[in-house]
Amino acid sequence: MSDLDLADLDAFTAVARHRSFRGAAALRTESASTLSEAVRRLEARLGVRLLNRTTRSVTPTEAGARLLERLLPALGEVSAALDAVNGFRDSPMGTLRLNVPGIVARLILPPIVEAFLKAHPGIVLEVTAEDNFIDVLAAGFDAGVRYDERLEQDMIAVPIGPRRQRFVAAAAPAYLAARGRPEHPKDLLGHACIRHRFPSGVIHPWEFERAGEIVRISPSGPLTASSIEMELSAAVAGLGVVYGFEEIQAPALASGALVPVLEDWWQRFSGPFLYYAGRHHMPAPLRAFVDFIKGPAKGVG
Repeated sequence: MSDLDLADLDAFTAVARHRSFRGAAALRTESASTLSEAVRRLEARLGVRLLNRTTRSVTPTEAGARLLERLLPALGEVSAALDAVNGFRDSPMGTLRLNVPGIVARLILPPIVEAFLKAHPGIVLEVTAEDNFIDVLAAGFDAGVRYDERLEQDMIAVPIGPRRQRFVAAAAPAYLAARGRPEHPKDLLGHACIRHRFPSGVIHPWEFERAGEIVRISPSGPLTASSIEMELSAAVAGLGVVYGFEEIQAPALASGALVPVLEDWWQRFSGPFLYYAGRHHMPAPLRAFVDFIKGPAKGVG
């Protein structure tokens, strides 16, 4: 089999798994048009259509699904064989693709990534930040970062970043002077509150906890946004109470632009985990990253 054949098969596999030419291209160095040409070339060589394409979706045909089923383990073996060479290098080489929540990309990964890439100059790291919950392997990622309640049971999880975090509630001094301080989470139902909407469209209730008692509320207010920065800015401007990760609000709290409220009810939860498939062979870049964050003071705070 020629190199061109292998490259075309690899391109087809990426597109078929991601169900999108653009989505697959975003995780690779090729353009969507290059992947499309590779698939067309492969279909012409095999004499059968492998993908059904519409303006909205890309799905494998029956022949394409059968080919994908047989290709995945075969290409995995090829990748494992090539990656074994990495063991003979002083520093591994290759690309590591991670899918992480926006909060992790903003506040947790930067110092870890900077130190990791300095230690492993042969590795290229591709990080996609999104708050949708996806099958990271099917989407072409090597690993993901999620919080424990979102981990798939068949995955290996390694702690990364702070091991305890909190959601905090806060408001501007001017807002509290005008509206008063809430003394119980249910008091927020009578306050202006700034809500966060996830990409899926879901607006999660606010959850508070004290001495084993959990209170969940869905307050209303003048702003609902999918941008944490916009929500924080609105709170600083005195538009209402904001609720979210302590790390996001820490600068505003430290400067006095925001004042904490309901401190006794702030909910603590475990920090995020790096998770990946529990397979026998682990690509060298991923192995290096896992070893790095397991090391002393390397990603576990």
